[in-house]
Amino acid sequence: MAHHCTPMMSDTPRESLLQQEVATLREINQALQAQIAVLMDANNGLTVRIEQITQHNVVLRLKVDAMARKLFGRSSEKLDPAQLQMVFDALQDPLQELDAAKKPAASDCVPDVSEAEAVPAPTSNVRKKKRTLAELIAGLPVTEVLIDPEEVKADPEAWSCIGAEETKLIDYTPGRFACQKLVRRKYVRKAARHLPPVTAPLHTLQDRCIATPRLLAHTAASHFELHLPYYRIAQMYARLGMPIERQTLGGWMGMAHEASGLIIEQIKRDVFADGYVQGDETPVKYQDPDRMGVCGTGYLWVCYNPVRNISLFVWRTSRATASLESIVPRDFKGIIQCDGYQAYETFASSPARAGRIELAGCLAHMRRKFFEAQAEGADPQWVLAQVQQLYQIEARLREARAGPDEVLSTRQEHSAPIMERIKVRLEELQRSRKHLPQSLTGKAISYALNQWGKLCVFLSHGRVQVDNNLIENAIRPSAIGKKNWLFMGDPTSGDRAASFYTLIGNCHRQGINAEAYLTDIFQRLPTETNKTVHRLTPKAWAAEQATLRQALAQSAVLPM
Repeated sequence: MAHHCTPMMSDTPRESLLQQEVATLREINQALQAQIAVLMDANNGLTVRIEQITQHNVVLRLKVDAMARKLFGRSSEKLDPAQLQMVFDALQDPLQELDAAKKPAASDCVPDVSEAEAVPAPTSNVRKKKRTLAELIAGLPVTEVLIDPEEVKADPEAWSCIGAEETKLIDYTPGRFACQKLVRRKYVRKAARHLPPVTAPLHTLQDRCIATPRLLAHTAASHFELHLPYYRIAQMYARLGMPIERQTLGGWMGMAHEASGLIIEQIKRDVFADGYVQGDETPVKYQDPDRMGVCGTGYLWVCYNPVRNISLFVWRTSRATASLESIVPRDFKGIIQCDGYQAYETFASSPARAGRIELAGCLAHMRRKFFEAQAEGADPQWVLAQVQQLYQIEARLREARAGPDEVLSTRQEHSAPIMERIKVRLEELQRSRKHLPQSLTGKAISYALNQWGKLCVFLSHGRVQVDNNLIENAIRPSAIGKKNWLFMGDPTSGDRAASFYTLIGNCHRQGINAEAYLTDIFQRLPTETNKTVHRLTPKAWAAEQATLRQALAQSAVLPM
């Protein structure tokens, strides 16, 4: 029986096929690995993008919440003591725990015993007592109006008056226009009739001006103190029977502004005389003749001398450093307290000013940023609590009428440790990246640390204020005016507004009637000179009036 043997397949072709399949699988695996890497990169990118969007969403929500609080919340920045106590109880400073072994423990939020003695407790608002009718009408002229019953009027002979009931009311007589005729009589000497006659000079601000100083003062007070637009003043005058065009009113104010120039120059010298001023600026729209149909933005720059309690307004159509160069005298040397606007830094470091000017920061600006961020957590609330302690120390110093030396020693003893605590905490928060840089708290921390050297200047100078609130109070009336007259008619109108804001603002600081002051200086300006005009500043005028009242009171009590 024959056997047929089937030849076996060689291993070489099979290995070759297996190797090809392995190579193919490896290529597929590499391709899949590459696709996985691409997908992983895309996934990581999407994860980062999602986190960025989430952070951006958080920042936007915080901004919306801050805007809602600004629009619909309380405008006051006062803090509730009960709310601050919750911060004290809930917040524990880790740095304080490290220092506990080195010195006796003291709360990082609540001052120690010595500091508590220096800081008065917040006082509740005392309701102002309402004045009585007798207090209101004291010193007013009295006009009697007799009112008899109708039956008495019908037969007065049949009645006898046995008494009267009196009712006192407050009356008002509207303003009225009148014609003031100035009669300057001419004289000749009896013994020399051949000589020319003599006539008293006409002392008016302008020969062709038809308004008296009283009318000029009333118009200026109505526009720059009560912030009435010219068209409303013109309507008021028209109702009283005197139709005066708005252009005429504006011309009068321009003339009065030019006449007051020497007084403004004297006030400027007084503002920069003590080597310490506060500076700030506020934007104002104005009609630019070079840009038809578009309002330009000018600025009212304000300089305030806390030592003399004098303020100066200056109008410029720019917010650039060049404006500061033209405002601050070249020979000025001292401290300028301002916010974090870069123009002040550029101005102080310019070659002509380097080494002559020191910039001081504003604690209120720093505090406001943390106040706006207080809804983001306990950290901004802690900073607010620390700043409140600083302001309580300042309140106690003002109440005691402390001098610069006492103020300086108290600040170095009590305020300096508080500022150091704030700095340490802010630096720790910035290093830990606990708050997003674009969040309100992150921005507040960055602002405070960037301005820290300037914020601490008040610790080295007893006469330097902790903030710029005094100058912001001076700016506030102009903000009311902007809401009424919206914009200025031309760039030169800003110079007029600055002059009258300077005069009227200083009248308010001296507690004098601005309209009475303007009336008097408009009468006296034509006869004043460069050497005597210093007597017409609001501060000098207030002192002069006080002296006159004192002399009048003394003469009234002297025996005849």
